Amino acid sequence: MRMSALAMTVAFLGAAVALGFAQSDRLVVVLPRDGIPSIDRPEFEAAAKTKSLDNNELLIGIVGEHEQRAYSTWQLDRHEIVNDTFEGRPIAVTW
Repeated sequence: MRMSALAMTVAFLGAAVALGFAQSDRLVVVLPRDGIPSIDRPEFEAAAKTKSLDNNELLIGIVGEHEQRAYSTWQLDRHEIVNDTFEGRPIAVTW
């Protein structure tokens, strides 16, 4: 049986209280390991054609000799990392 991250956190906190740990001694697990999936195959569209970006949206940009990319921080808020290839080199974009 798999427990949700919330159920695991509640179970842990209940055990910590039952064992008499002080509040400052508690370890709070918000998400399990690898609980936030990375973006491993990002898809891009031309800036002139995109309709999904707000003019005020914060982006992380990378500019090379032959390519330019913009990564949406709105998307990175939900994934935290993009594994990509830029100008033939593997990169990781993190937020």
